[in-house]
Amino acid sequence: MNQRANSLEQAAKSSSVQFRSRPWAATLILTAGIVALALGIGLSVSFGAADIKFSVVWGAIFNFNPELTQHQIIQELRLPRVLGGAMVGACFAVAGAIMQGMTRNPLADSGLLGLNAGAGFVLALCFAFFPGLPFMYLIMYSFLGAGLGAALVFGIGSLAKGGLTPVRLVLAGAALSALLGALTEGIALYFRIGQDLAFWYAGGVAGTKWFQLKIMFPWIAGAIVGAIIISRSITMLSLGEDIAKGLGQNIRLVKLVATIIVLILAGAAVAVVGAVGFVGLIIPHLTRYIVGVDYRWIIPCSAVLGSLLVVFADLAARMINPPYETPIGALIALIGVPFFLYLARKERREL
Repeated sequence: MNQRANSLEQAAKSSSVQFRSRPWAATLILTAGIVALALGIGLSVSFGAADIKFSVVWGAIFNFNPELTQHQIIQELRLPRVLGGAMVGACFAVAGAIMQGMTRNPLADSGLLGLNAGAGFVLALCFAFFPGLPFMYLIMYSFLGAGLGAALVFGIGSLAKGGLTPVRLVLAGAALSALLGALTEGIALYFRIGQDLAFWYAGGVAGTKWFQLKIMFPWIAGAIVGAIIISRSITMLSLGEDIAKGLGQNIRLVKLVATIIVLILAGAAVAVVGAVGFVGLIIPHLTRYIVGVDYRWIIPCSAVLGSLLVVFADLAARMINPPYETPIGALIALIGVPFFLYLARKERREL
């Protein structure tokens, strides 16, 4: 027994040597990323259908005057929109990082594995049968829908001979997403709620309100703190379940906690921004490339980089064809689809 534990520990050490973390790079990302995020938030609040000077933005944030129209635009429209985008980006990125580490699947992402489609299906049911439902309940039902989507995808993927593989999991997610998407469309047509779902399908943070952020923030903050707390266990899982068990990890408990965190993050994000995919696929891979495979660094760095991606994507969405907006989901997909195809091709070569 001791010999087996020693061999597992040696394997873990050899893996950690092979993929060393780079704390200096993570520290640089966190420092420079937070500064860039503050700059991005300032730019995004300043630019729009009516450009506003930075001095006015500063005054509206720290010395709000309700009698000034520009201050009202900043406080009631732009600031909650930008902060909502930052929160959503962090949610998708951290959820993707946890999923990739927990499943050891480089193609794992909340959009690709059916979580977004499940949440969208349940939201369509809410719009159809419970119109006017408070936002708090929409978030809760989004959690349930995301959990339903994930359970169905993993169940379908496990039915195949030979068990789950990364490619089979993604194929099951694609099939289920198509099915749930068709059912959602049918509900929208029959109950005439297409207008309510249209902007949600396009993906965007326009229309985000302060009360939504107040409801979202405790859930998101708690989930990200929880992700950081279990980050060391996720690192062990990413090395293999046998190694994690040999190092004393309670695999079932870690997976249960990680799954709950992913559902909270994905459900909250989908309830606000809609069907925006690929953030949780791109950002964790980029972060691992820079900082190594230690999830104590990957998770906080992914949160910062995910926020940056969505904030600047939202800014670009408003600047491409003003005064009209391009869906941020479409912009991110322009990067995400080629990246996904590259990863799928690489994964197929390794099988």
